[in-house]
Amino acid sequence: LFRSKCTACNAIFSTVEAPNLAQAIVVRRKTHLEPFTRDILFMSIHDSLRHRKTAITDASALCDTVIALLPSLIVNGLIECNALTAVVTNTLDRFDKAAATSYRAFHP
Repeated sequence: LFRSKCTACNAIFSTVEAPNLAQAIVVRRKTHLEPFTRDILFMSIHDSLRHRKTAITDASALCDTVIALLPSLIVNGLIECNALTAVVTNTLDRFDKAAATSYRAFHP
């Protein structure tokens, strides 16, 4: 969250900065590339949180947390799948150990 000031009217407002991952490519295997999409990330996290009553809102918040950490993983527009999996696993591990275990089972 950043506070900014309009130079024309001097109004102060807040902005939210988010990384643009539209051009990022996930490297699944050396020969398989696919564009990064928030939806796929969200669904993989949501699947791990199905045991929680608040799975949808939790998955959305955790997805935003993971996305905020992704810019440091991007090298030449590519995100290694193993690095992405590690970030998701570490994030889930801090939030819900059972969800992290479930995620690890399907994303080795």
